[in-house]
Amino acid sequence: MKRIIQFINVLIALALLAAGGVLYWYGYRLLPETSGTLPLGISAPGRIARDQLGVPHIRAASIEEAAYLQGYAMAQDRLWQMDMARRQASGQVAEVIGRAAFESDLEARRWRLRHVAEAQAKVLAGPEYAVLAAYAQGINAFIAAHRDSLPVEFTLLGYDPRPWTIVDTLAIGMQMAKTLTATDEAEIRKFEMLAVGEPAKVEALFPVRTGSEAQLGSNAWVVGGKWTKSGKPLLASDPHLPFGFPSTWYQVHLEAPGLNVAGVTLPGVPMVIIGHNERIAWGVTNLHFDVMDYYVERMNLGTGQYEFAGKVEQAILEREAIAVKGEKPRVLSHWITRHGPVRVGAVSNQPGGTNQALALRWTHADASNFSFIFADLNRAQNWTDFRAVLARYSGAAQNFVYADVDGHIGYQATGRFPIRKRAKGDVPSDGRGDQEWEGMVPFADLPSSFDPPSGMLVTANQNPFPAQYAYPVGGKFSAPYRQRQIEAMLRAGQQWTPEKMLVVQKDVHSGFSHFLAKQVLDAYQARGLKNPKLAGAATVLRNWNGQMEKGTPAPLLVTLIFQQLRRTVADRAAPGQGASYDNEIAAAVVEKLLRERPADWFGDYPQVLLRAFSEAVELGERTQGPDVSKWDYGTYMMFTQMHPVLGRLPLANSFPFSMVADGFRVGPVPMSGSTTTVKQTTLRITPSMRFVADLSNWDASLNNITVGQSGQPMSAHFRDQWKAYYVGESFPLGFKQPQIKNTLQIIPAP
Repeated sequence: MKRIIQFINVLIALALLAAGGVLYWYGYRLLPETSGTLPLGISAPGRIARDQLGVPHIRAASIEEAAYLQGYAMAQDRLWQMDMARRQASGQVAEVIGRAAFESDLEARRWRLRHVAEAQAKVLAGPEYAVLAAYAQGINAFIAAHRDSLPVEFTLLGYDPRPWTIVDTLAIGMQMAKTLTATDEAEIRKFEMLAVGEPAKVEALFPVRTGSEAQLGSNAWVVGGKWTKSGKPLLASDPHLPFGFPSTWYQVHLEAPGLNVAGVTLPGVPMVIIGHNERIAWGVTNLHFDVMDYYVERMNLGTGQYEFAGKVEQAILEREAIAVKGEKPRVLSHWITRHGPVRVGAVSNQPGGTNQALALRWTHADASNFSFIFADLNRAQNWTDFRAVLARYSGAAQNFVYADVDGHIGYQATGRFPIRKRAKGDVPSDGRGDQEWEGMVPFADLPSSFDPPSGMLVTANQNPFPAQYAYPVGGKFSAPYRQRQIEAMLRAGQQWTPEKMLVVQKDVHSGFSHFLAKQVLDAYQARGLKNPKLAGAATVLRNWNGQMEKGTPAPLLVTLIFQQLRRTVADRAAPGQGASYDNEIAAAVVEKLLRERPADWFGDYPQVLLRAFSEAVELGERTQGPDVSKWDYGTYMMFTQMHPVLGRLPLANSFPFSMVADGFRVGPVPMSGSTTTVKQTTLRITPSMRFVADLSNWDASLNNITVGQSGQPMSAHFRDQWKAYYVGESFPLGFKQPQIKNTLQIIPAP
């Protein structure tokens, strides 16, 4: 028996030793150099110093060489993530993943993201080209020197990264523009609902100017010195995007002659996108102006001939092969009309081979006026400089908030906004030219504000355009729930500090959900008192304060009520389509109906509310039991995120590998918040980072990302920010006196 035990112990020891060897070879061995001296392709000595969170503080002899070292440092930390980002944008993921990624690749090819990026590269101004080229060279310097020690994901997937190019960076920018501006799914859904529903009611489900819950929300605000403890402005920004592991953003501090900037950027993109320099700070939110239209082309899909303005034109046929790992390449063939790629095959067949096909026109498909502004934005010194740079901005339309050390604050809308001949909303045009674009709204006419009397500016994706704006306005602007809550909290406080701003960023009060709960209670009081089954649920709603907090029952109950009500409303507009109407716009639509109660929608609104109430209780009982007071919203909002490769290894759940695999995922953890709270939260979208700039003391500024700075699994910074992120805490964004732990001195290569 003793020998058996000894034998088992030896086996366990050998297993642990083998696991340790694997972890060393495929993990610790691959960690980047962070100290010592390294020769690279620069003209003068520089450095990559890393702080307690692994954030690189880069110093170089020129802006181009700062970009070069930024590329090298970012490749040290995030090379595989960067490679997947450019592959996703270019439609080249299936080449290394296989069939599972084919549909995603097909979508990227149909949008022609890389084609547009190639066109953008050709029109770049000289200084912009130089920064992007230097950044690519820095990435390639890392790749060339580490062919035998690339991040483990390359080994597991069995491929090596190709050299980085300027087009790769621009393609990543195009992918983000698509993420932030795409309205194609909503337009197609509306088109389908119009085919079976009442046009006026379907139109009401997709409001143009009244606001809607946006697909991807963000918050950014700035308060002047009269609201702060220091007497100087505070600026806050927390973009809401799909949760990424590794993190969506990369933190960095860059110094060179004429440049001293800190903040975050996207992996694969140089400079700083959100942050501050020595004089100014800025944050952004998405401006959901409608920048794409579908045109119904009368088209022969065989020949590519189509009608436009009474004449016959010839579409261009593009063919390209999509590589699929383990299979033969698949060929994509699609037509390109004057408006853009034919996005959906035939809508309806017509005699003689003529079809009605939808072609997509998108502002970002036009590369003629492209500019990469961030090197110049990072060096802006005042409001005039700032606006001059933003006037050249051609990315996804954004709301920028601004503050400077002299105490000024500002807001500027920027981007390319098509001028249409008449207000159109999201209805596909008929392609005959009556809704052709007449250029873009001039930058000078875009909404802007500088030093308002209120001393604060708040943007949360709401509609910033005045009611009597000179140009037609349409888009997926957010309903003002988050904006109102932010402003109410800011006005209720004084002596604001960076730490107090975090309290606002993580607030989970939902004005919409609280309103809906009161509507249901009014209906219950009027009609439902005789229903004992609803009495306990009514008590839960009556005692609720509108906070969408995990561990409480009311948020779950009101969420289920809204889901039932949303479906009922959509079915009324387009019978049988209720299940497909899950757009984020629904909250604003439902609120408008309940406030105005038009008789042509429902004859008995209390009854509609009670039916949704009863259905919600029945639905919740199936998963959380009959006692509504014991329900838990956090159980419904249980969040888990895995590393896309390491979290899915075959041995990930087997001892001893399971102990390691736990480090490749976050969760499951219960989440608080909803689509209508300042901390906008779903099981897919969360705050992607939090940034607070203190204009009185840059070293008091705060920044944290979701998981960690490094994408290297064995790095101490792989997920060291997660716990702080989850509870809404943050870290100093080192600037003048960063807490440096390791320094890699860079010298010119011989």
